[in-house]
Amino acid sequence: MDYVLIFISIAFVNNFILSKFLGLCPFIGVSKKRSEAVGMGLAVIFVMTMASQVTWVVNRYLLLGGEQNLFYAIFGRSKGISPESFDFQYLKTIVFILVIATLVQIVEMFLMKAAPPLYKALGIYLPLITTNCAVLGVSLLNAKDFMNIQSVSESFLKSTVQGFGGGVGFTVVLYLMSGIRERIEKYPIPKALRGVPIAFISAALMALAFMGFAGMGSK
Repeated sequence: MDYVLIFISIAFVNNFILSKFLGLCPFIGVSKKRSEAVGMGLAVIFVMTMASQVTWVVNRYLLLGGEQNLFYAIFGRSKGISPESFDFQYLKTIVFILVIATLVQIVEMFLMKAAPPLYKALGIYLPLITTNCAVLGVSLLNAKDFMNIQSVSESFLKSTVQGFGGGVGFTVVLYLMSGIRERIEKYPIPKALRGVPIAFISAALMALAFMGFAGMGSK
């Protein structure tokens, strides 16, 4: 049940785009057509899920000070150095960014070979996943919420579920927004509101609608 609540919370209640306002650049840039939105959404789901898993491993066994730290096991235990001396949490952000960048490169190379039209349609927004603060945000959120759980398997699974749920929430909002923008283009919008302005207004109204999920999962 906890895993379901984590998924619902991150996908709908605390949606990265509409609640935390993260990942707005690809959200506005790729939400013009539903076909592009689905492709970007699937890429984000993959990157978020994998980033959650890889950053969890890196954070627990390389950055977090303690008996489980691999640097302590290799260099510190035999010399009697305190495990806390191998706490590298201050490197967390930059290490997570490097992990995310590597995963994005893998996705980019796969799409280049497997789906050239989608790769061309996504254009610059695919590499921008590297700097998509929603992907970095879910990795940092996992480190904050679940790293102190004693059960290693539970901590890992909850981080994975939260990463997957964050990607699903991103995709759902991106797809809904693309449908709205496709319909908006058929109407005579005032010149001053065309393009990005009307997109932000639509996103704000969608955020108000998503506030209806706020009571889900509450006790």
